[in-house]
Amino acid sequence: MSRKKKQLPIIEGVEITDIAAEGKAIAKIDDMVVFIPYVVPGDVMDLQLTRKKNKYAEGKPIRFISYSPNRTDAFCEHFGICGGCKWQILPYIEQLKYKQKQVVDNLTRIGKIELPEIDPILGSEKTEFYRNKLEFTFSNKKWLTLEQINSGESFDNMNALGFHIPGMFDKVLDINKCWLQDDISNQIRNFIRQYCNDNDYTFFNLRNQGGLMRNIIIRTSSTGELMLIVVFYENDRKKREALLDAIAEKFPQITSLLYIINEKANDTITDQVVLNWKGKDYIYEEMEGLKFKIGPKSFYQTNSEQAYNLYKITRDFAQLTGKELVYDLYTGTGTIANFVARQAEKVIGIEYVEDAIEDAKFNSQNNGVENTLFYAGDMKDILTLDFINEHGRPDVIITDPPRAGMHDDVIKSILFAEPIRIVYVSCNPATQARDLSLLDEKYKVAKVQPVDMFPHTHHVENVVLLEKR
Repeated sequence: MSRKKKQLPIIEGVEITDIAAEGKAIAKIDDMVVFIPYVVPGDVMDLQLTRKKNKYAEGKPIRFISYSPNRTDAFCEHFGICGGCKWQILPYIEQLKYKQKQVVDNLTRIGKIELPEIDPILGSEKTEFYRNKLEFTFSNKKWLTLEQINSGESFDNMNALGFHIPGMFDKVLDINKCWLQDDISNQIRNFIRQYCNDNDYTFFNLRNQGGLMRNIIIRTSSTGELMLIVVFYENDRKKREALLDAIAEKFPQITSLLYIINEKANDTITDQVVLNWKGKDYIYEEMEGLKFKIGPKSFYQTNSEQAYNLYKITRDFAQLTGKELVYDLYTGTGTIANFVARQAEKVIGIEYVEDAIEDAKFNSQNNGVENTLFYAGDMKDILTLDFINEHGRPDVIITDPPRAGMHDDVIKSILFAEPIRIVYVSCNPATQARDLSLLDEKYKVAKVQPVDMFPHTHHVENVVLLEKR
């Protein structure tokens, strides 16, 4: 006989006091810290504990006693369910305050290094419809909200096209309107879902791996171009072509209509063949007269307008005079490399994704930039002592690694290279702080500039200038 799970207690009159690192709010009950989602500091509530450990717990509000004066109404109908935009109940000025605090806390507590005064965070001019890329998932197991379950209504059609429910790989919330991307994204998604339902197209079963429709990816650009990638699981030519033709007719503004047949177990498309149905197989982004080619697999900062501000800060921190050799690590499609090339003697970019490096080379050629050189491969395998000895010790290193930060071998290579300055761009101040502590033996932090790329989320970008001691 299985043991009956002990019911965790309800705690009354709990006040939220702060925001935690991953965006959840926190309350302190005796010596225990409790993490609670979708609430803000100043809220007072009765709290149901959902998980309890020795020194911390997790909980959810079951009744609000009073609301914080620093709370605002959620603007999205999917708030609290889809898992995105968790901070939309915080006024934007409050969001910026907590992001600034997150950067300060990470650099001081994890980095444990000497810091200058940290500049005030640069907010995003757009706080809605600011993303240039979103991915939506098809599922035949739609997530039902409590309101839907309690309505007594029967749901014969369980198809959904939307976002994964956090922590549940096989459950998808059907999205009506998302406030993150230009409304054309909502129009395209809703049309495709309706067409597929009307014509009996099967939606993907994420647990059993079956069904025709798998994903769609929508990319918009500051140049007004529009890319749609439709990912199928089954290879049904007749239905595939009918859908793509219907999309092309309904949305003539799509400049790049692509498709993929992905029959493997995961959704990643980096190893998949992308086929062109209509238009070009790329779109362009533009920045200071430079045009950047964005392919279906290319990485590009998802907030185009704020990316320009981020890159300007990066270039300013680099303090280029036209005589420097610059290494741009994790260069992606060479956006930063080409952006700073006019102010440098030579820029060498390194990136893991080969397709991105091909785009980087094209971007240089297309923009008449002749002083760049690009290499594809794992950073720790490319950036070796032999590589540095062959190409020369850089005067400046710009590094923009993924959330995990830099590998120890990469940091050792940077310390060997001994550039005069390092500009470290990070989407994760915690791993950035760890790396800064490793660089501290030869470099001091001279400037810190947080940048908000993702309003209504806890994510924050941070740019740090390191100068050789």
